[in-house]
Amino acid sequence: MISPKRDPVMPLTGHLEELRTRLIISAVAVLITTTLAFVFSDQLIEILKAPGGATSAKLYVFSPMDGFFVKWRVALLAGLSLASPVWAYQLLAFVAPGLTEQERRVIMPLVGVGFGLFALGAAFGYYLLYGMINVLIALFGPQLNYFPSADAYISFVLFFLLSTGIAFELPIILYALVRLRILSTDLLRKQRRYFYFAMFVFAEIITPVSDPIIAPLTITVPLVLLYEITLIVARWGERQKALR
Repeated sequence: MISPKRDPVMPLTGHLEELRTRLIISAVAVLITTTLAFVFSDQLIEILKAPGGATSAKLYVFSPMDGFFVKWRVALLAGLSLASPVWAYQLLAFVAPGLTEQERRVIMPLVGVGFGLFALGAAFGYYLLYGMINVLIALFGPQLNYFPSADAYISFVLFFLLSTGIAFELPIILYALVRLRILSTDLLRKQRRYFYFAMFVFAEIITPVSDPIIAPLTITVPLVLLYEITLIVARWGERQKALR
């Protein structure tokens, strides 16, 4: 249970001490989960290799330390994900006393939804990778041979999964801004074409396929649907609040 209260006369050193304690707890949690993920890093790399099919059946490293750094990068990201309930709780517990009652009512329930949407976005990105990587390899032509570098391949996959996961956080951000009265549903509805364009540009950036239309649309369309669903839910919330 996150306490909304903190001693208002706590000196700066008290706040720093609390921050240090929460950072230590978060760091220990990440260290434990990252170490556990490193033990299973070979299995995690196999999962990340799967979308590449035969083209990534064997990944190559080019220095004695490359293999360790690739495994460590995968383990660190998995560790941060596994420990997210701990460090997110510590962050919320630290900032909650500084929030108003309305801000706490809006932000706290959205944290769990945010985790779910991030996981959904990463899963969606993982599904898209199956076709995207094969298309990229097919574009090489007979003049070029694909020699898959483990570092480059894993970096590409992790970047794409993180990007799609973050993109699916859009509804949470918009809904919170509406509930906090920073934005209104009328504004979002009237300016939706600009938001659609921004989503398409973002999709263009994170999809490295030469097709400038179809590939980005595969990401833009779900984002547009989430945007419209957010508008419906936020509008319903505004009406309920007006009725009360």
